[in-house]
Amino acid sequence: MSEGRVGEGMLPITGVVLAGGAGRRMGGQDKGFVSWSGAPLIHCALQRVAGLPQVLISANRSLDRYRALGHEVVTDLDEGFAGPLAGLRAAFRRAAQPWVVSVPVDAPCLPPDLVARLWRLRIAGGVVVARSPSGPEPLVFLADARLGERLEAYWRRGGRRAQEWFTGAETAWLDLSAAEAANCNTPEDLR
Repeated sequence: MSEGRVGEGMLPITGVVLAGGAGRRMGGQDKGFVSWSGAPLIHCALQRVAGLPQVLISANRSLDRYRALGHEVVTDLDEGFAGPLAGLRAAFRRAAQPWVVSVPVDAPCLPPDLVARLWRLRIAGGVVVARSPSGPEPLVFLADARLGERLEAYWRRGGRRAQEWFTGAETAWLDLSAAEAANCNTPEDLR
């Protein structure tokens, strides 16, 4: 059974892969196309959201390469690599499903059953956020798509911190191990 299915029905989730960063700590490389274990990081991220009825890739460069992967590409509404919330804003606006799941492109060790685990914890009108022994992993979540309005309001007030946009919404937590939540931010992390 595909991770994007529950029973005989497809999960009503828009999958979002956040790949829009500047990659400064990666020497300016587009992290989505940096190789990890023999495959580009974008392939690992797309595996986590495979089988969902809609998958969006949030990117700000290499747009043709990302489009060639067969999914809709959304770009930040503001210029200049404004951070992951800028990508999430664009994705929430394009989401066609009542739920949105987010995975960062630089987290290749997220569990294969991530979407199913998040789905089991879902809260109508709320958000399920991953956390590791290091603390919240706010770019790994399943949210009621209506929370896009909360994100917009937070953005208009000048908020830019990923771990704060959902403050005040009903929140559940999905515990991940440190290894599952590991990020590849630098060339050393790829080793």
